Amino acid sequence: MTWKTMIEKYQTPHAWRSIWQLVNTLIPYALLWYLMVLSLKVSYWLTLFLAVVAAGLLVRTFIIFHDCGHSSFFKSQKANRFWGFITGLLTFTPHNYWWHKHAEHHANAGDLDHRGIGDVWTMTVEEYLKAHRWVRIKYRFARNPFCLFIIGPAIMFLIAHRIPHKKSGPRSINSVHLTNLGILGMAIILSLWVGVKTYLLIQLPVLMMAASAGVWLFYVQHQFEGVYWERHPQWDYVTEALKGSSFYKLPKVLQWFTGSIGYHHIHHLSPRIPNYYLEKCFNENPLFQEIKPITFFASLKSITYRLWDEQHNRLVGFGYLKEMKKA
Repeated sequence: MTWKTMIEKYQTPHAWRSIWQLVNTLIPYALLWYLMVLSLKVSYWLTLFLAVVAAGLLVRTFIIFHDCGHSSFFKSQKANRFWGFITGLLTFTPHNYWWHKHAEHHANAGDLDHRGIGDVWTMTVEEYLKAHRWVRIKYRFARNPFCLFIIGPAIMFLIAHRIPHKKSGPRSINSVHLTNLGILGMAIILSLWVGVKTYLLIQLPVLMMAASAGVWLFYVQHQFEGVYWERHPQWDYVTEALKGSSFYKLPKVLQWFTGSIGYHHIHHLSPRIPNYYLEKCFNENPLFQEIKPITFFASLKSITYRLWDEQHNRLVGFGYLKEMKKA
């Protein structure tokens, strides 16, 4: 049995499962938002506690948005586009614009000759050593964990997603403008209801926590010990999917909030599988179980990775440069 035959039966969305996922994600998110408004009368610390849970639901909302972009959430493309737009508003992400960039990520992940689109900026050791001093400083700043997981996500979701790239097509550009108008309208309506200050005290921490968690997930999925990266002539789609995308084994609660995206090796092999079928696909096919899982605590090691060492096909930290000088 080929891998294409193996995954074929999981690629058809189930309408009621998709609808139920919308219900058990968006309704609790709305209720939590209302509870946070009420909690401000008690304590802002209580509001922030509720914001953590709301952020988890927003991550789950983003997974739905992500599946709509792969046309894997509903059979109907109209339904995918409609719910992609709605979930895009909630996650401050323009649907067509992001989907196009993400499709390029799927086409080029792990390809050293096609970096820079929808991925985390990663230089090779040789590129870093040959780079201008200011490029090195910029790169070190970009790869600093505080910048990577706090500042970067904030800039991305609040600013970068509001400005379309000039080389984007009309459809992508229109999605940015339409999303911006939708976010503005949503902000105005909620601000008229609860006040501008209350809106910002609730929306900003929820969005920032969700953004940071989302960027962390994306980072760990492609920057881990033993990851597969190759130059284009040697690059292979199946190998990249199974070895270049991690199997991030999370506790069941976190798996639910993250829409089972930890089965990222299966997702990259077939983006057409809805998130709610990823675990089933994993459990029923030994091929996917052969991949070494990464646990949450083991994933923390990924923070130390900074550069790709082409000589040894591995990710290394900046400390590796000092070892090279000593050698």
